[in-house]
Amino acid sequence: MDGVSAIGERALRHLEEKNAARDRALQTSRTLIRHSAHAIRAVHRGESDTAREHLRSARELAAKLRSELAAYPDLYHAGYTQDALKEFAEASIVAALAAGEPYPDPEAIGVGYATYLAGLGEAAGELRRRALDVLRRDDLDEAERLLAAMDDIYDLLVTVDYPDAITGGLRRITDMLRGVVERTRGDLTTTHQQQSLKRALRDVESRLGRS
Repeated sequence: MDGVSAIGERALRHLEEKNAARDRALQTSRTLIRHSAHAIRAVHRGESDTAREHLRSARELAAKLRSELAAYPDLYHAGYTQDALKEFAEASIVAALAAGEPYPDPEAIGVGYATYLAGLGEAAGELRRRALDVLRRDDLDEAERLLAAMDDIYDLLVTVDYPDAITGGLRRITDMLRGVVERTRGDLTTTHQQQSLKRALRDVESRLGRS
């Protein structure tokens, strides 16, 4: 049997390696969050090529996290790592829905289900921002499509009734999302009413002009 010194040496070596892996994961997570944020910003600006480039970089970083932390599952499931992966999921979802594409599959982008669901909730908030942008251009059809996606996401998340220890605090995101969806619905309704009023005024002006 090994003496305590030999056991101690192995333990210290393991902890040193794990600490180094943690330091690398922190840096990778920060870079992953940055690329995800830049991808979302590019989507809102209509810069699809830039968004794809940032998503490609983010996807590589997410794969790097999975690979380098395979031996340390507790680090992989730590808050900072999962937060970064949630941001990546959010960016992937926003880019897909903004382009009218199908939802990206959790397995395809390499994130767990709880993290993906949290990303869905956060993505709906970004869809509100995009809906307001298209409403300013009077594109009601696109705003309706985005609101429908937000409704679908909320309808899914509200059915996820598990403890926060399992879902990573999804209930808080879902509660916030309800208000986001209702405000967006109100904005869309107001825009519909304003457009109806404008049409009615134009009709009146047209009739007066003919009389």
